[in-house]
Amino acid sequence: MARGTFANIRIVNKLLKGEVGPKTIHVPTVEKLYVYDAAMRYKAAGQDTIVLAGAEYGSGSSRDWAAKGPMLLGVNAVIAKSFERIHRSNLVGMGIIPLCFKPGEDADSLGLTGHERYSIDLPNKISEIRPGQDFTVTTDTGKSFTCTVHFDTEVELAYFDHGGILPFVIRNLNRE
Repeated sequence: MARGTFANIRIVNKLLKGEVGPKTIHVPTVEKLYVYDAAMRYKAAGQDTIVLAGAEYGSGSSRDWAAKGPMLLGVNAVIAKSFERIHRSNLVGMGIIPLCFKPGEDADSLGLTGHERYSIDLPNKISEIRPGQDFTVTTDTGKSFTCTVHFDTEVELAYFDHGGILPFVIRNLNRE
Protein backbone atom coordinates (compact mmCIF):
# COMPACT_ATOMS: atom_id res chain seq x y z
CA MET A 1 0.00 0.00 0.00
CA ALA A 2 2.75 2.45 0.92
CA ARG A 3 4.64 1.76 -2.33
CA GLY A 4 1.48 2.40 -4.32
CA THR A 5 0.82 5.80 -2.73
CA PHE A 6 1.40 8.69 -5.15
CA ALA A 7 2.44 6.06 -7.72
CA ASN A 8 -0.08 7.01 -10.40
CA ILE A 9 1.71 7.24 -13.75
CA ARG A 10 -0.27 10.42 -14.51
CA ILE A 11 0.59 12.29 -11.29
CA VAL A 12 2.26 15.65 -11.94
CA ASN A 13 4.97 16.62 -9.46
CA LYS A 14 5.98 20.27 -9.56
CA LEU A 15 9.23 19.40 -7.78
CA LEU A 16 10.14 17.70 -11.05
CA LYS A 17 9.12 20.74 -13.12
CA GLY A 18 5.83 19.11 -14.13
CA GLU A 19 7.25 15.71 -15.01
CA VAL A 20 4.59 13.01 -14.97
CA GLY A 21 5.03 9.82 -12.95
CA PRO A 22 5.58 8.45 -9.45
CA LYS A 23 8.88 10.14 -8.66
CA THR A 24 9.94 13.12 -6.60
CA ILE A 25 13.00 15.05 -5.49
CA HIS A 26 14.54 14.17 -2.15
CA VAL A 27 15.33 17.40 -0.33
CA PRO A 28 18.14 18.28 0.44
CA THR A 29 20.10 15.77 -1.70
CA VAL A 30 18.16 16.75 -4.86
CA GLU A 31 18.15 13.09 -5.93
CA LYS A 32 15.30 11.97 -8.14
CA LEU A 33 13.66 9.01 -6.38
CA TYR A 34 10.43 7.08 -6.29
CA VAL A 35 8.07 8.71 -3.78
CA TYR A 36 8.25 5.66 -1.51
CA ASP A 37 12.07 5.69 -1.43
CA ALA A 38 12.18 9.42 -0.65
CA ALA A 39 9.58 8.97 2.11
CA MET A 40 11.58 6.15 3.71
CA ARG A 41 14.67 8.39 3.76
CA TYR A 42 12.71 11.12 5.52
CA LYS A 43 11.32 8.63 8.04
CA ALA A 44 14.78 7.17 8.70
CA ALA A 45 16.07 10.70 9.32
CA GLY A 46 13.16 11.44 11.68
CA GLN A 47 11.81 14.17 9.40
CA ASP A 48 8.07 14.81 9.26
CA THR A 49 6.68 15.44 5.80
CA ILE A 50 3.82 17.43 4.32
CA VAL A 51 2.07 17.50 0.96
CA LEU A 52 1.49 20.79 -0.85
CA ALA A 53 -1.51 20.24 -3.09
CA GLY A 54 -3.90 21.99 -5.43
CA ALA A 55 -7.69 22.03 -5.52
CA GLU A 56 -9.94 19.08 -4.65
CA TYR A 57 -7.08 17.07 -3.17
CA GLY A 58 -8.13 13.41 -2.96
CA SER A 59 -10.65 13.46 -5.80
CA GLY A 60 -10.93 10.30 -7.85
CA SER A 61 -8.97 8.21 -5.39
CA SER A 62 -9.56 4.89 -3.72
CA ARG A 63 -10.42 6.79 -0.57
CA ASP A 64 -9.26 4.52 2.24
CA TRP A 65 -6.03 3.79 0.40
CA ALA A 66 -5.49 7.45 -0.41
CA ALA A 67 -5.52 8.35 3.31
CA LYS A 68 -3.70 5.32 4.71
CA GLY A 69 -0.89 5.54 2.20
CA PRO A 70 0.31 9.04 3.11
CA MET A 71 0.13 8.11 6.81
CA LEU A 72 2.33 5.08 6.14
CA LEU A 73 4.76 7.32 4.23
CA GLY A 74 5.06 9.66 7.23
CA VAL A 75 2.93 12.54 5.96
CA ASN A 76 1.79 14.65 8.93
CA ALA A 77 -0.12 17.38 7.11
CA VAL A 78 -1.62 18.24 3.73
CA ILE A 79 -1.86 21.89 2.73
CA ALA A 80 -4.26 22.21 -0.20
CA LYS A 81 -6.48 24.75 -1.95
CA SER A 82 -9.43 22.46 -1.16
CA PHE A 83 -10.20 18.84 -0.33
CA GLU A 84 -12.58 16.23 -1.63
CA ARG A 85 -15.05 16.03 1.27
CA ILE A 86 -14.75 12.37 2.25
CA HIS A 87 -11.02 12.21 1.62
CA ARG A 88 -10.46 15.11 4.04
CA SER A 89 -12.36 13.20 6.70
CA ASN A 90 -10.32 10.07 5.99
CA LEU A 91 -7.07 12.03 6.36
CA VAL A 92 -8.20 13.15 9.81
CA GLY A 93 -9.04 9.52 10.59
CA MET A 94 -5.42 8.65 9.81
CA GLY A 95 -4.05 11.43 12.03
CA ILE A 96 -3.08 13.76 9.18
CA ILE A 97 -3.75 17.50 9.56
CA PRO A 98 -5.80 18.95 6.67
CA LEU A 99 -4.97 22.62 6.12
CA CYS A 100 -6.39 24.93 3.46
CA PHE A 101 -4.64 27.85 1.87
CA LYS A 102 -6.59 31.08 2.20
CA PRO A 103 -8.89 31.91 -0.77
CA GLY A 104 -6.87 33.14 -3.73
CA GLU A 105 -3.66 31.62 -2.39
CA ASP A 106 -1.80 28.47 -3.28
CA ALA A 107 1.78 27.24 -3.35
CA ASP A 108 2.49 29.10 -6.60
CA SER A 109 1.03 32.45 -5.53
CA LEU A 110 2.97 32.26 -2.25
CA GLY A 111 6.21 31.41 -4.06
CA LEU A 112 6.57 28.02 -2.38
CA THR A 113 8.83 25.58 -4.17
CA GLY A 114 8.48 22.52 -1.95
CA HIS A 115 12.19 22.63 -1.14
CA GLU A 116 11.54 24.56 2.07
CA ARG A 117 11.22 23.19 5.59
CA TYR A 118 7.84 24.03 7.08
CA SER A 119 6.68 24.67 10.63
CA ILE A 120 2.98 24.70 11.49
CA ASP A 121 2.30 26.77 14.59
CA LEU A 122 -0.22 24.46 16.31
CA PRO A 123 -0.78 24.69 20.07
CA ASN A 124 0.65 21.93 22.26
CA LYS A 125 -2.79 21.13 23.66
CA ILE A 126 -5.41 19.80 21.28
CA SER A 127 -8.04 21.45 23.50
CA GLU A 128 -6.79 24.82 22.21
CA ILE A 129 -7.64 23.94 18.58
CA ARG A 130 -11.09 24.78 17.23
CA PRO A 131 -12.67 23.62 13.95
CA GLY A 132 -11.93 26.16 11.23
CA GLN A 133 -9.21 27.95 13.19
CA ASP A 134 -6.39 29.75 11.37
CA PHE A 135 -2.76 28.85 11.97
CA THR A 136 0.51 30.30 10.77
CA VAL A 137 2.83 28.23 8.62
CA THR A 138 6.44 29.40 8.31
CA THR A 139 9.31 28.21 6.18
CA ASP A 140 13.03 28.14 6.75
CA THR A 141 13.32 30.71 3.95
CA GLY A 142 11.43 33.29 6.01
CA LYS A 143 8.07 33.01 4.26
CA SER A 144 4.98 32.99 6.44
CA PHE A 145 1.34 32.45 5.52
CA THR A 146 -1.95 31.60 7.17
CA CYS A 147 -3.91 28.39 6.63
CA THR A 148 -7.25 27.24 7.99
CA VAL A 149 -7.26 23.91 9.77
CA HIS A 150 -9.98 21.76 8.28
CA PHE A 151 -11.06 19.82 11.36
CA ASP A 152 -14.83 20.15 11.07
CA THR A 153 -16.04 18.67 14.35
CA GLU A 154 -14.93 18.08 17.93
CA VAL A 155 -14.98 14.32 17.16
CA GLU A 156 -12.39 14.85 14.42
CA LEU A 157 -10.23 16.74 16.90
CA ALA A 158 -10.49 13.77 19.28
CA TYR A 159 -9.43 11.39 16.49
CA PHE A 160 -6.46 13.61 15.69
CA ASP A 161 -5.51 13.89 19.36
CA HIS A 162 -5.20 10.11 19.50
CA GLY A 163 -3.25 9.82 16.24
CA GLY A 164 -6.24 8.72 14.16
CA ILE A 165 -9.48 6.83 14.46
CA LEU A 166 -7.97 3.37 15.07
CA PRO A 167 -5.85 4.45 18.08
CA PHE A 168 -8.90 6.36 19.37
CA VAL A 169 -11.10 3.26 19.22
CA ILE A 170 -8.44 0.99 20.73
CA ARG A 171 -7.83 3.38 23.66
CA ASN A 172 -11.56 3.59 24.31
CA LEU A 173 -11.88 -0.21 24.23
CA ASN A 174 -9.07 -0.53 26.74
CA ARG A 175 -10.89 1.84 29.11
CA GLU A 176 -13.97 -0.39 29.28
